[in-house]
Amino acid sequence: MVKVYDVETDKLIIETAKKLKEMGLKKPEFVGLVKSGSHTERPPEQEDFWWMRVASVLRKVYISGNIGVNKLRRQYGGRKKFGIRPAHFRLAGGKTNRVALQELEKLGLIKKGENGKGRVITGAGEKLLDSVAFSVKKSKGAE
Repeated sequence: MVKVYDVETDKLIIETAKKLKEMGLKKPEFVGLVKSGSHTERPPEQEDFWWMRVASVLRKVYISGNIGVNKLRRQYGGRKKFGIRPAHFRLAGGKTNRVALQELEKLGLIKKGENGKGRVITGAGEKLLDSVAFSVKKSKGAE
């Protein structure tokens, strides 16, 4: 059985993003207008940034188990430059990650963890990611 751990991460996220788009996941109005965190200089310019982020969040929930917004903020954070002064780490914005978790919850791919803290993956979420991983592995073998 092919699992998420057996395929390349970037290919898995791209294919999962396509699946989420087919499932009818809508892009919120604020995406593309706001920066993803204080460490970035501009809003994301990728056309399918939203679906890529949601697919990446789904993968992180699969791998990490119980994960919340603050842990995702640390994961997607980065170095903020201060001109000639040394750069420092800054957290990513919370809204993008929070809405991504909420949308995945509406689709039934994740659910709230014990005591209402964090999110954990459901059987449907595992099935989706494992099937995408299988198709990525199969297409890699066909090349």
